[in-house]
Amino acid sequence: MEPTGHPFDLGPLRVPGSHFGSLRTTNVAVITHLKDAWTDLTADGAPFAMSEVTVRGVTIREFRAAPPNMRAVWEATILRPELADRTYLVYEDERYTYGEIERQVRSLAWYLRDTHDVGSGDRVAIAMRNYPEWIVSYWAVLSLGAAVVGMNAWWTSTEMEYGLTDSAPKVVIADDERITRLIPVLAAVREKAACGVITVRTEQTVADSIRWADIVASTATLPSTLPPATIDPDDDACIFYTSGTTGFPKGAQLTHRGCVHNIMHLGFWAAAVGLAGTKAAAVSGIAPAVPPTAPLVFMASTPLFHVTANNCILHPATLNGATLVLLYKWDPARALELIERERVTNFSGVPTMSRELLAHPDWATRDTSSILGMGGGGAALQPDLVHKIDSALTKGVPSTGYGLTETHGIVTANGGAFFVAKSSSCGPVMPTFDAKLIDDDGSEVAPGSGGRGQLCVRGPAVIKGYLNRVEATAESIEEGWFNTGDIAMIDEDGFVYIVDRAKDMVIRGGENVYCSEVEVALYAHEAVAEAAVFGIADERLGEEVAAGIYLHPGASVGADELQSFLAQTLAKHKIPSRIWFLGEPIPRNANGKFVKRELRDQLLAGS
Repeated sequence: MEPTGHPFDLGPLRVPGSHFGSLRTTNVAVITHLKDAWTDLTADGAPFAMSEVTVRGVTIREFRAAPPNMRAVWEATILRPELADRTYLVYEDERYTYGEIERQVRSLAWYLRDTHDVGSGDRVAIAMRNYPEWIVSYWAVLSLGAAVVGMNAWWTSTEMEYGLTDSAPKVVIADDERITRLIPVLAAVREKAACGVITVRTEQTVADSIRWADIVASTATLPSTLPPATIDPDDDACIFYTSGTTGFPKGAQLTHRGCVHNIMHLGFWAAAVGLAGTKAAAVSGIAPAVPPTAPLVFMASTPLFHVTANNCILHPATLNGATLVLLYKWDPARALELIERERVTNFSGVPTMSRELLAHPDWATRDTSSILGMGGGGAALQPDLVHKIDSALTKGVPSTGYGLTETHGIVTANGGAFFVAKSSSCGPVMPTFDAKLIDDDGSEVAPGSGGRGQLCVRGPAVIKGYLNRVEATAESIEEGWFNTGDIAMIDEDGFVYIVDRAKDMVIRGGENVYCSEVEVALYAHEAVAEAAVFGIADERLGEEVAAGIYLHPGASVGADELQSFLAQTLAKHKIPSRIWFLGEPIPRNANGKFVKRELRDQLLAGS
């Protein structure tokens, strides 16, 4: 990759697999080209060469070219003069250039330092929708060496009180809805953490608060540079609370080192796919497809308080000088309108969102030809959806990534020709990660053996730990190895297949039933729009398999018919013995994932 004017350029994050164009090649050849490209890109002297380093007593690999911290990433972007007048953020009908956002970031950074003494080791909470102010706040806080506390925008007053007292920020930046929920608990919060309040897009005020507009309105006397800061790669960059379904969530401590390496993993995958395409073309004698030259436009369809939108969309979009399109809330019709209007090139969300886009009546009438990549993470992209995306896009290809909050973003990536070749896989493990599978006895499961085990990973993008949770950290991270809690298989090519979450497995009469396998089979029925499989108590078997099904509008299918359909591909013990047909879509959490326990409890209560 040739640099394009700033020191940490990772190359344009174009569509994985697009360079294969119309090449006809075998699955074996496709994977071979990827392996060769992988080797070339990580060799000594190559852009993604690695060295060993010791972090928190553990020896890991890191990229030699990695920026030292996220402030360096932001500065690498804003120092590019050609970006000053380029559109950076589009929020509904509002537009902001890189230059405008840079001035706001600088204004807020100096205010936070001068008024609240925010600096290295401190925290600032952001509690709002995906407003442009979220992103301004993010870059200002990280540039000071402080950590952003990403408050879940769906949290109640009680949950906000917990998150704020747990993280003890010096300042909370909140919009109208969050201010309303904050007011009843602010006094209790301030007994433990004397935090100031910045109000965004609201006329509401609280004691010791200031309006956002009063901070960023005037830049006449603003210093021309950011405040000085000392930032270690292993300082906290973010505290993101994991979306647990029981009890209070845990605050994952994301570091600058981890955030930087996630960006570089995304850049590496794009570079590997491009080089693999070039190698395939050289072998076939067919000229590789010319990469599209249209400006990159990303759409953030999931909340910025999670790594999917923040680390895997905001970060690479910013470093690549792309435009980022924000939504007030998820609405497939509005998303399609903005995709057409803004010529969105990269759409990433949870799989449900891609399904809703493809199934929406407006898909046939909106111009979606700009989309070069469509997919995302947060849940498995079922094989049928991979092929539906591949068929629906005129220029683009499906893509996915597997990762967690605890890994700062992606552990694996898959897309394009590789995804079509291995549509059940989330892809190979990124270069700086080590990965292993552990069975129930604690023994390692060899890759390529067909065996399954809990996936554990180690590398620079594993979190430091959980804030104020020493025991929880020790339970999840042992000698640098983070246990993902996901049951996986790794094939002979190093591609990972997520079978299920260990705690989302039904044990029926001593037989393990992996819920995702049943869901994949259900989605193969043309009437099924959404499916959630879970276990329910059974006196004889211990657990029985059950499912909640939401059908496409106008579709009709009975339980008996659906069970007969599943019997064509699933063993009898895997077929749900009880099926509920839902009148509304399956409930989701703030990150768009199905909340199975909530659904199960509601259905059982109504039985």
